[in-house]
Amino acid sequence: MSSNSISSAAQSRIHQALDAFSIEIPSWGFSNTGTRFGKFLQPAAATNIEEKFADGGEVNRLTGATPTLALHVLWDLPNGVADVAKIQELAKTHNIRPGSINPNVFQEPEYKFGSICNPSAEVRQKATQHLIDSVEIGKALGSAEVSLWISDGSNYPGTQSMSRRIGWGKEALAAAHAKLAPGQTMLVEYKPFEPAFYHTDFGDWGMALEFARSAGPQAKVLVDTGHHYQGTNIEQIVAWLIELNALGGFHFNDRKYADDDLTLGSIDPYQIFRIFHEIHAAQANKQGFTAPAYMIDQSHNLKGKMEAMVQTVVTAQELYARAALIDQAELASLQDSCQLIAAEELFRGAFWTDVRPVVQEWRSERGLPADPLAELYKSGYVERIAAERGAKNAVGQSSYA
Repeated sequence: MSSNSISSAAQSRIHQALDAFSIEIPSWGFSNTGTRFGKFLQPAAATNIEEKFADGGEVNRLTGATPTLALHVLWDLPNGVADVAKIQELAKTHNIRPGSINPNVFQEPEYKFGSICNPSAEVRQKATQHLIDSVEIGKALGSAEVSLWISDGSNYPGTQSMSRRIGWGKEALAAAHAKLAPGQTMLVEYKPFEPAFYHTDFGDWGMALEFARSAGPQAKVLVDTGHHYQGTNIEQIVAWLIELNALGGFHFNDRKYADDDLTLGSIDPYQIFRIFHEIHAAQANKQGFTAPAYMIDQSHNLKGKMEAMVQTVVTAQELYARAALIDQAELASLQDSCQLIAAEELFRGAFWTDVRPVVQEWRSERGLPADPLAELYKSGYVERIAAERGAKNAVGQSSYA
């Protein structure tokens, strides 16, 4: 289906959808990152929090869809609450707000055998206090979400008590939840494996849901699209979490094999489209439904940092717009009468529609560059920051991001 065949009503749905759509970008997506085998250096990569905010602000200027920058506590606020004033000043300077606060309970040597699920009460207390400190940072910055990824687990059968670790994890999350401000959300992420390969304490959406429910009413589940076994029906998980009023947010990325952290839509754009369809369906059919937080969580090891981030945001907007094309009432009627081909063609037809001209029109009407990626290239921003940061990046940094 070509853009010329998009009806005025459908174009209006796209415009309304894009007006309400924003996606958070991660500070670490602008830094030098790598794999277990090495760290790959780029001359334009951000080397400090000032440069991360500058890059994030530029992406927001180009796309108009990234008003917040996710922050990792140890990488971005090493002094904790004492760094809040600095972050607030950077936010004003670069016109992008601090977003979700991400604790780090996987990097310290003490966490070799786990953080909040560690057999050592002393280590568990350290990790729990870090979660609480992260909540306080979020409160001071006015961040809506505190996003938890707990990497705890074990590699060998019999070496850890899976049942006792459940209890320890619940205690820690409850302690952190008790410190949340009204309206603040705790997001509980899950991952089936890595770095643990026998059992992971927060291994799937059911575990994350139980941990969230146990923590308290302000805790919900975060779905990372790269954190699933091959063939998992992620959109069904999303539908269940919506039904249970437990969907708090997404970390968007793509993968071919495991947690590859590839750019959104680069491998399977149809999957992201199917997920966005569930969101649009809930908005149309569920009274009181609140859209989850959309966030990017990617590691741009080979692609240029700025180019990859802009490309990702643009792709997210286009896939969200395609999903908005689906006439939900018509689709429901076809589904209920079991008209399989007609229902599937309506669904697939939206996915195959070229919405780029409509999205570009939306941008132009709002004073944004019609083609953000082309505008990035034209602006010379990447060349300028590469020249400014090249010497620093040549020697690398010790932190992951």
